[in-house]
Parts: sequence; C-alpha cells; structure tokens
Amino acid sequence: MAAGVVEESAMEYEFLRDVTGGVKVRMSMGHEAVGHWFNEEVQENLALLDEVEAAVAQIDGSERQWQRVGHEYTLWMDDEEVMIRANSMSVEGDEMEEGMSYYDEESLAFCGVEDFLQVVNAYRRFMRGE
Repeated sequence: MAAGVVEESAMEYEFLRDVTGGVKVRMSMGHEAVGHWFNEEVQENLALLDEVEAAVAQIDGSERQWQRVGHEYTLWMDDEEVMIRANSMSVEGDEMEEGMSYYDEESLAFCGVEDFLQVVNAYRRFMRGE
C-alpha cells in the first residue's frame, strides 16, 4: 500500500491506496467527516474538486454561501469556513435526546477554507503520484 502523511495544517491527513488501487483518505480526530466526504463523494472524481475550487473563488470575500449535497455527505461553505455533514444527520431543535451529542465526529466536521484547499491540493498530488 502506498501512503502519504501530511501535517501542514491544523488537520492531519493520510492518503492510502487500497488493494484495488483506489485512494482512501484518513483524517485526524475531529475531522473524520472530511475524509469520509473524499471517500464517499469524491472517489477520485477530480471534476468535483474543480467545482469546489470554482465555488471558493466565487464566494471569496463575499457574504455568499455555497453547498453541494452528495449521496452521503453535504459540503457547505462560506468565504471562511467549510462544514461537512452526513446527510443522515438531522437534529431538530429540542428533539435531541438527553445524553445525545449533537457533535458526532464521524458525521460532522468544520475547518477553514484554506486548510480544506490544502487537503484538496494534496489529494490531487497524491492522485498524480507526486
């Protein structure tokens, strides 16, 4: 298995190739949902990353927001922050059961746009074998 470990930003991540040659992303604690987004939604689809990067350029310096609802995860961002949330996660106000934590690290992650773009760029480099 080929692997690359990067610790450039507040998020630590690792790229792996599985036995079929597919790329898998593992993220540090608190950012697992980011890795799940890459593994479930991107799945080596670089056109999706192009779409996200174009959206970053469109909303940069504005009050606008952008989101992409995927099969398993939704990516939402404004000009400063990225949120990735599992589509199965739905919390409605006071309906939350006592003892249940709204912040489920496997289902929800927040990070800065710049940190997220670092992971996107590292993913592209890993795909190219760099």
